[in-house]
Amino acid sequence: MIISTRGKNALKLMLDLAEIKTKDMVRLKDVADRQNISEKYLEQIVSGLHKRGLVNSVRGKNGGYSLKYPPEEYTVGQIVRAVESNMNPTDCFGENSAPCPNKSTCVNYRLWGRLDDALNDVLEGITLADMLSWQQEIYTENINI
Repeated sequence: MIISTRGKNALKLMLDLAEIKTKDMVRLKDVADRQNISEKYLEQIVSGLHKRGLVNSVRGKNGGYSLKYPPEEYTVGQIVRAVESNMNPTDCFGENSAPCPNKSTCVNYRLWGRLDDALNDVLEGITLADMLSWQQEIYTENINI
């Protein structure tokens, strides 16, 4: 599984929204400026997040986006899966893959299954709140340099 730029930027967007402590709406233009990501590209990403019920959206002059839930209720896996079309470790394993005729005798198939399980465990075991904490640790470490 390779997490695409879309998945990585979805995490950046959600972290940016999570840093806003109030329920105020955040404009995508502001996120784009802070994260150095194209606003048009963020529009595509936030659309997927909104369709899956992960963010609130308000149109208009005072509109923007906010987290729908507290950061501890989001997993990294949930966020990435909202914008990624394929999270399979290979093209012969997973939900959207063609049936493998050698599945029962293929040692590689077992490997892909274990890899998929391990990656899913990591992605589901880390919350947006964990990432916020890590971000604060990194910020603090860099100040002390």
